[in-house]
Amino acid sequence: MDTINLTIDNKTIVVNKGTSILEAAAEVGIEIPTLCHMKLHDLNIENKPGGCRICVVEVEGRRNLAPACCTDAHDGMEISTHSLRVVNARRTVMELILSDHPFECLICAKSGNCDLQDMAHQLGIREVHYKGEQSHYRADTSPAIIREIDKCIMCRRCETMCNDVQTVGVLSAINRGFNSVVSPAFEMNLDHSECTYCGQCVAVCPTGALTEVDETGKVIRALADSTKTVVVQTAPAVRAALGEEFGLEPGTLVTGKLVAALRRLGFNYVFDTDFAADLTIMEEGTELLNRLNRFLSGDKDVKLPILTSCCPAWVKFFEHQFPDMKDIPSTARSPMQMFGAIAKTYFAEKLAVKREDLVVVSIMPCVAKKYERGRDEFKVNGNPDVDHVITTRELAALIKLSNIDFNALPNEEFDNPLGESSGAGVIFGTTGGVIEAAVRTAYEIQTKKELPRLDFDELRGMEGIREATIDFDGLPIKIGIAHGLGNARKLLEDIQAGKSEFHAIEIMSCPGGCIGGGGQPYHHGDASILKKRQMAIYREDSNKAIRKSHENPYIINLYKEFLGEPMSEKAHHLLHTQYFDRTEKVKI
Repeated sequence: MDTINLTIDNKTIVVNKGTSILEAAAEVGIEIPTLCHMKLHDLNIENKPGGCRICVVEVEGRRNLAPACCTDAHDGMEISTHSLRVVNARRTVMELILSDHPFECLICAKSGNCDLQDMAHQLGIREVHYKGEQSHYRADTSPAIIREIDKCIMCRRCETMCNDVQTVGVLSAINRGFNSVVSPAFEMNLDHSECTYCGQCVAVCPTGALTEVDETGKVIRALADSTKTVVVQTAPAVRAALGEEFGLEPGTLVTGKLVAALRRLGFNYVFDTDFAADLTIMEEGTELLNRLNRFLSGDKDVKLPILTSCCPAWVKFFEHQFPDMKDIPSTARSPMQMFGAIAKTYFAEKLAVKREDLVVVSIMPCVAKKYERGRDEFKVNGNPDVDHVITTRELAALIKLSNIDFNALPNEEFDNPLGESSGAGVIFGTTGGVIEAAVRTAYEIQTKKELPRLDFDELRGMEGIREATIDFDGLPIKIGIAHGLGNARKLLEDIQAGKSEFHAIEIMSCPGGCIGGGGQPYHHGDASILKKRQMAIYREDSNKAIRKSHENPYIINLYKEFLGEPMSEKAHHLLHTQYFDRTEKVKI
């Protein structure tokens, strides 16, 4: 590749041709501030609309200032990134942005995590000299995401995530001039659109324009109600990321401290969603083998490949965009919903507590779980299997609100019987983990032999689409893996076109899987953070005494005492679901 020489703030550097000024400056440790720029290296996607103009720099010989994010560096360029002219321009641009922005920082959900707030402080803005009309839009509250578009600064990061990464196509710039805003078409409500509630727009929004629906108040009220027994489950990806909210390095496992914190918050029982992940493998793995063996025996009506069904955003995606394929995914509920169903039947009976008096709270890395818990098929006489869902970020805020010194907490163990899990349950938190967990169990059930190895490196990684063939003692099983809905779309289109040769496909809607969920601590597109979280998940798996779902003694006992066997009538009623054609749900 051709290289060029240029000078930035009196530093001479050599970069590849086609490198932007912003990237060139970063190579020599010079930070140019920006609000709209976002680069997702592993996805090869870059958002550089040049709309915010905060990143302007002075280029010798050029009359006007240049936006660094979308201006290529050229040979011989001499650039000043922080001249008085540049600083004055940035401050002016920031004041103009703030002149059409609500001053609600004290009550804004993003206060303290707001890029706009940080940038105003960095530029030393203490007064806005430009007074004038402010734009006003109605707030939009969906089951999972709140849109307060008065706070939108038109950075269009959410648009990039929704359209280029997830290919959902719900968000785009509409209207013109002063009235322009990022919104669904015709400014329709999110819950009338094809939004999957994956929360990736929330994860990249630099302001409070997009936030999750906060349920911490409801959780606090439940904990304060002496007539309720409140149990909590926590997803595998939470333990690999929560520590970041308390100053710990990404990838620090905080499982024991997480359990201790939840006890101090007042939960009556602290359980692990990994237990339900093991349960999911028993049901989903049995369903996989059932379909596979029917196919091998010549049944032409069997639906293959089987698709995993743990991710509610992915489920909503295919219900809207591929409704003709709704009989292909596994009917197994997600681990969160399986846990809720078992808690409000099996565990409630053990406690002699009425279903309505048992409150199930879920700690999830995912915004879409807030939507999932409210689906009608997961309710009994109007009472949901899972009552409240809070994200990793919301849990961190609740711990801080309760004045708990998280880093000083001892390591404590989950309660039983719904707290014991295998390493297979843990790896549900990362892309490739669900199918690897399924392989560990399906292999031994199918072949009646012990696995020669437990780590399937060929199923691991961060590539958006991966494939591998696993030898089931002479029977080759072809497996596909996709994370990010844009990658999922490619595999689904291959299935529609009859090009897919896979027997099973794992799909997770968020980049990296649950470790990169929309409710996790903000990682700002830094793939290195996701990789550290992923390695933490695998470390927890490798340190587990039990690493196969079918060897979890509490799972074995659950079937013996209550469910009978995988895919039994009772198991099907409590642990499986159905899917719907939602193409008619989109309203204007």
